[in-house]
Amino acid sequence: MPTDDLPETFHVTTDEQLRAVSNLTRHRIMAVLRFEPATITQLAERVGLAKGSSSYHVRLLERAGLVKVVRTRKVRGVTERYYAMAARSIVLPDPGEGGPDVLMRHAVADLEASPVDGERHVRMAHLRLTEEQFAELGAQLQALADEYRELSDPSLPDASLVFALFHPARREQAEGGAK
Repeated sequence: MPTDDLPETFHVTTDEQLRAVSNLTRHRIMAVLRFEPATITQLAERVGLAKGSSSYHVRLLERAGLVKVVRTRKVRGVTERYYAMAARSIVLPDPGEGGPDVLMRHAVADLEASPVDGERHVRMAHLRLTEEQFAELGAQLQALADEYRELSDPSLPDASLVFALFHPARREQAEGGAK
């Protein structure tokens, strides 16, 4: 199914939507649907769930407006629904000071669940940059991610790219002002 008619972004704005994307299982279902539509059975197989659990999570995502039925077909008298993402990308609200960063928590969980014997490129670098360099690096990382997202082929194995460029809390803030 072509994704040309999908909106570019879906902004998570309600508590229901935030609860829906905050669940790791639903995050993984959305990752499957990011590239191609799938049925409940296909999602259950890809994510490693029972069909009933898969159906439950998809219903919550659909109710929150994050996924939608894009096609149906009759199979032995039963209507099979194909679900897809409601948009090409999901934009989460800023977690706010001290709030949980859902995206990074999911990324860490996915990294920890990935095969240890598989090829992985993980690195953390502490940098000291001017504001201009910081902005330029952020733009370059975003452009690189966008470039490779356009090259993605649903027939190839999944790969995840996560980056976080941020100014860490100052030591006094991180320790609650205590020295």
